[in-house]
Amino acid sequence: MIKQIWSYLAILFGGIVIACGFNLFLIPHHLLSGGVSGLAMLIGYFSPFNISVMYFVLNIPILIAGWIKLGKRFIWFSILSVIVVTLLLEFIPVKAVASDMLLSAVFGGVLVGLGGGLSFRVGGSTGGFDIIGSLVTRYRDFPVGNVLVGMNTLVILAVAYMEEDWNLALASMLSIYVTGKIIDLVHISHIKVTLFIVTDQTEALLEKLLKRPRGVTKIKTEGAFSHKEKDMLMTVTTRYELAELKTIITETDPEAFVNVVETVTVMGQFRRS
Repeated sequence: MIKQIWSYLAILFGGIVIACGFNLFLIPHHLLSGGVSGLAMLIGYFSPFNISVMYFVLNIPILIAGWIKLGKRFIWFSILSVIVVTLLLEFIPVKAVASDMLLSAVFGGVLVGLGGGLSFRVGGSTGGFDIIGSLVTRYRDFPVGNVLVGMNTLVILAVAYMEEDWNLALASMLSIYVTGKIIDLVHISHIKVTLFIVTDQTEALLEKLLKRPRGVTKIKTEGAFSHKEKDMLMTVTTRYELAELKTIITETDPEAFVNVVETVTVMGQFRRS
């Protein structure tokens, strides 16, 4: 129950932060965010259409596709995030906090990335290209932020062409890059780690570890000094799940020796979701 409340609060707070990033930093300078929000801004800058309305409308077909492919919980949180951002874009005044375009690009990118990362962290997204990015990272082992940066190139080229101002385009590119890096900093489930656990409580530990959606390999070991035989358990997990795993190990065998190594890549069967 508490976890569910935290998830909703994170989505709400993330939506507030994103809307502030848009209306207080990016939109006053005609800068673009990434993905669908960037497309909505582009349309809003060069037409009478409202940016918040376009943001909502453009997300509808992507949310429908995500509902089919990614599961109802993920898309429900994404829908909630889109609604929160849409409403707040109407209520938060469009007013430049910083007069410098470069500062606005950086701090706008930080806020949008923070809000998006929070949504990802609790199992949702901010809609749009985030959903497409999640589809890609579900089947390919890429960081979400890098995927989003790659898909935003066309949006940047569009603003450069329509505004005939490469300063705006490059500042927007910087903002999107910062957003991607902040998302990856907050949303760390794509970072894999390998744990080597030397324990005397093998069966008790396995009983708890095997309840999680990760495999465990048991290896027979022998102490070089003591010549005492022990079991070493090896498992690959994500940085996001590491804290939970440490708690399980500490509660089950406080004397266990644990070596945590960052994993460069994983081949074979590994559940990424």
